[in-house]
Amino acid sequence: MADAQPRRLTCARCGAPFDCGVGGDCWCAAEPYRLPMPALQAEDCLCPACLRKAADAVKASRDAAAG
Repeated sequence: MADAQPRRLTCARCGAPFDCGVGGDCWCAAEPYRLPMPALQAEDCLCPACLRKAADAVKASRDAAAG
């Protein structure tokens, strides 16, 4: 079986092009955090920079709520 070729995507937030390794070998699998998928497919995948910004925003929100 041949390896799956990465999909070329455009970030839903900033428009930057990036590759997605659909066979489980995607760069996002190596990230130390996971974000829930947006409800109702409001956005598609995010580029590495936007995913990190989104994760930082979620963490800051949780930290602020914790006190």
